Amino acid sequence: MGHVLSDEQVAQYHRDGFLAVPGFVGPQPLAELKAAAEQIVEEFVPPERPAVFTTNEQTRVSDRQFLQSGGRVWCFFEEDAFAVDGSLRQPKALSINKIGHAMHDLVPEFERFSYTADLAGAVADIGLIDALALQSMYIFKQPHIGGEVGCHQDAAFLFTDPISVAGCWFAVEDATLENGCLWAAPGGHRTALRSQFRRAGATDDDGTEFRTLDPSPLPTPPHDLVPLEVPAGTLVLLHGLLPHWSDDNHSPVSRHAYTLHCISATAEYPDWNWLQRPAGMPLRRLDSLATI
Repeated sequence: MGHVLSDEQVAQYHRDGFLAVPGFVGPQPLAELKAAAEQIVEEFVPPERPAVFTTNEQTRVSDRQFLQSGGRVWCFFEEDAFAVDGSLRQPKALSINKIGHAMHDLVPEFERFSYTADLAGAVADIGLIDALALQSMYIFKQPHIGGEVGCHQDAAFLFTDPISVAGCWFAVEDATLENGCLWAAPGGHRTALRSQFRRAGATDDDGTEFRTLDPSPLPTPPHDLVPLEVPAGTLVLLHGLLPHWSDDNHSPVSRHAYTLHCISATAEYPDWNWLQRPAGMPLRRLDSLATI
């Protein structure tokens, strides 16, 4: 597997904790991924009590649909999608916050997009040479109601020992200040992990809890953060300890993005992590389609 990133790009990633790589993906794969996501939403039949994704990480609601989504494909609604009487304020297609969390292994278009030599090479270049594809999310950031995602560190939600998680964030559409682009804290990955988001018990009904590891506050957006305004096709690599955030979408334009989180095959992944895969659904290496 050859190098994908230059020495300068690798140095920038290790300095800042993030790296934007414009033009990483061409228009055709992006169009196929977007169409597949829209088809999933079109075919999705919400249960009587639909799952709502709470975008403020500190007040996340963890229902069974969320905790059982590690090995399935599920749609989560925006908090502001519903009227007081429980009806949708707008069409279903404009009400979904995200799809998660195993499309990369269950949906052919997402699988083709995720398991590529270029992505495996880029992740290896930043030090994750044995990457396993753990979790995927397709995020819609809907016009006007696309919610804020509070400042957080990915390692708090996908913990390994040692910490190894890396985020591969793809701009499916242009990301701007107006439609809720990412913001990141340069060098913030050189600080401690503040908390762990853990299962509170042995069953899905026990819910989840945050456990504080370091009381040092994360940056208060937008202070000490820089905006990552990037065009469609850009790959943004994110260190697992990097504090990052995205604002509400205040615009009439959506901001579709696809995120794939990877971890090291040699790191321990505790069973108290919220995201757990079914026993018959092992993780796969990013550099091949062979199960390990």
